[in-house]
Amino acid sequence: MQWESISDFFAMGGYGLYVWGSYSVTALCVVIELVDLRKNR
Repeated sequence: MQWESISDFFAMGGYGLYVWGSYSVTALCVVIELVDLRKNR
């Protein structure tokens, strides 16, 4: 896929909210897991 501008990239053809929301939730879960692992050492 090619994008005309950076805003088109972030919009992801109308699916940007789903795509970036999914990435955000996944990153948050990984961070929580890492913090929990360090806390329980």
